[in-house]
Amino acid sequence: MGFSELGLSEEALRAVADAGYHQPTPIQEQAIPVVLQGRDVLGTAQTGTGKTASFTLPMIDILAAGRAKARMPRSLILEPTRELAAQVQESFKVYGKYHKLTVALLIGGVRMEEQERLIDRGVDVLIATPGRLLDHAQHGGLLLGGLKVLVIDEADRMLDMGFIPDVEKLVKLAPPLRQTLFFSATMPKEIRRLADRFLHNPKEVSVAPPASPAETVDQQVIYVDAGNKRPALRALLKQHEVSSAFIFCNRKRDIGVLTRSLVRHGWNAGELHGDMSQPARTETLESFRRGDTKFLVCSDVAARGIDIQGLPFVFLFDVPTHSEDYVHRIGRTGRAGMVGRAITLATKPEARYVGDIERLIGREIPLGTVAGLSEEEPDESEKAGSRRRKTSDKNRNSAATRPEARPKEEPTSRPKEESEGDVAQAPKPRRRRRSSDSPGNARAESKAEQKSDSPVVGLGDHVPAFLLTRMPGDTEQETEKPPRRRKS
Repeated sequence: MGFSELGLSEEALRAVADAGYHQPTPIQEQAIPVVLQGRDVLGTAQTGTGKTASFTLPMIDILAAGRAKARMPRSLILEPTRELAAQVQESFKVYGKYHKLTVALLIGGVRMEEQERLIDRGVDVLIATPGRLLDHAQHGGLLLGGLKVLVIDEADRMLDMGFIPDVEKLVKLAPPLRQTLFFSATMPKEIRRLADRFLHNPKEVSVAPPASPAETVDQQVIYVDAGNKRPALRALLKQHEVSSAFIFCNRKRDIGVLTRSLVRHGWNAGELHGDMSQPARTETLESFRRGDTKFLVCSDVAARGIDIQGLPFVFLFDVPTHSEDYVHRIGRTGRAGMVGRAITLATKPEARYVGDIERLIGREIPLGTVAGLSEEEPDESEKAGSRRRKTSDKNRNSAATRPEARPKEEPTSRPKEESEGDVAQAPKPRRRRRSSDSPGNARAESKAEQKSDSPVVGLGDHVPAFLLTRMPGDTEQETEKPPRRRKS
């Protein structure tokens, strides 16, 4: 079956042909005719199956007739991440090149004033992340009462990221008479309950068992020691002569460490994670698409929907703790029928996560090996860290024995009360004379010590008379006048 048999307009078919596509994918073949009929759709398909085109192409034809009103978009597409939203916008530019539809993108990291100007002019297709869209709606700058089509994409990712409450608020603002398209890579019970609430008599389309990876992806898992992961990754890049790849880590701090390690060893690597600003994330992706950056070390922000044509390899530097994330990560390769490879580096403690993944996908992941890597070989960065720690410990030990590191003596001309209190608590050892001390300095020290040993009464040599007055019951010894200091 070709695209011409799906009921699309001539303009849409020309745009598809210009993009180089001739045969629809299974999800497109099932979903496009149903969407054109105006029915609600509940779609389940793994990432990389052409799901985006399955709703963008029919939406372009549905919205071809009509005109948007100010602050009232005619359609809304909700995406969990900025990258997915930007990619859907790009799809509308490609497939809607022969239509005059206005498309606006509402995501974080962009000034709201600029987005408000777009909304005020009227928008046919509004693509947004839930948080930013809710901000505009609550400020009264956006009205959702005119929606004809509502698309909730990557619903399971919405659930994972905690966006479902925002999605529920936004759906309440939409009119009840609308067409709703609901897509998810997996269908847990929570997502099924949401679909039952949002959809009316939907047509279910599914092209693969939930959470199953594409058959075009060759999978491997390699067990290594934790300290050997970075050498193993570098050895694999050389072994397979990898030209470009995504490298996934679980933690953001590990992304920076691994990126710097690759760059230090001569690999052209960049990083991508959620803490980066939107301009930086966009520029990083564009640099990777252009080929300026060969290896992208990233978090799961790049695991959903990002389409890099012809990406040959995906490496999982860490085994994901959530089994579904494995399917999305390896789905960045082997897209649109092309062959890809996904290699996971796992430690023995991570074997239980590998077992969870194998139960989810219903098959064992073949074991692989790393050529030219000794099992006991430590990572160079670990060696450097060990050397730094040893040097630091040696410096601390030597610093403790240097004369400059000894505590300085307190001034000898302290008030008597403070001196007596200190002596009572901890007697202070006398400083040993160093050979570098001059005789003049030694004599000055001796004189200062003698002066500090002389008794100090009151504020000076004078004794107030009231202290010498004999009181009833005092003995002669008790009122004996204390000796006066000798005048030098």
